[in-house]
Amino acid sequence: MLTDEIAEPEATAPESLRTQYLAALTAVVEERGAEAVAAETDLSAERVAAVVDDPDSVTLAEAAAVLSCSPDYPAADDYLLEVRDHLMLQMSSAVVDIGALQRAIETDLDPKELQQKVEGRREMTLAEYARVVRHLAVENPW
Repeated sequence: MLTDEIAEPEATAPESLRTQYLAALTAVVEERGAEAVAAETDLSAERVAAVVDDPDSVTLAEAAAVLSCSPDYPAADDYLLEVRDHLMLQMSSAVVDIGALQRAIETDLDPKELQQKVEGRREMTLAEYARVVRHLAVENPW
């Protein structure tokens, strides 16, 4: 879901991707229950509730944790590694360096901070991820 191909990247707004991601997270929380998701992950019940109540604060790691509660997704750590690999491969195949990416996604982050987020050394929000992955899909030639 987080690594799915974007069918029409030029016509897809990052906000639309973020909404799709949040809908998948919400579906897992509603299906499993917030308490069960919290019990199965390292997330507090408050952070699980944030998926619905405060979606702007939801991080990529939290999203992977929530999705891992569904049999449709891999374990959280594995999925997070898969997502990061996906980002790096997209950057490589699109021939986009971190400076160009930083300029293209309209962020206050400097290139070093963005690089740290792409590599997983800093937390990335779902909104940031949606902007990054959408831009890379637009730039990708295949």
